[in-house]
Amino acid sequence: MSQPVTPYTNQSATKKEQVATMFNNISKTYDFLNHFLSLGIDIIWRKKAIGELKSANPQQILDVATGTGDFAFEALKILKPTKIIGVDISQGM
Repeated sequence: MSQPVTPYTNQSATKKEQVATMFNNISKTYDFLNHFLSLGIDIIWRKKAIGELKSANPQQILDVATGTGDFAFEALKILKPTKIIGVDISQGM
């Protein structure tokens, strides 16, 4: 039987709390690491996803797991919706 995967196995916190803590801990370097480790693919898929939304001309966007807000900020710049809401489990992101 497989064991549950947890970011920090020596804690008594729930998996949700551990994931939030993990992202809080890496939030300051997340964008750099994401760009570096993905070889810039994160930028390409973000622009492609926003391009797919252009024809819908969304006026409201909900960005779930927004992280540092890269997608939301790019969507605001290109799509110019009237409202964007970004939510994330991590306060640091």
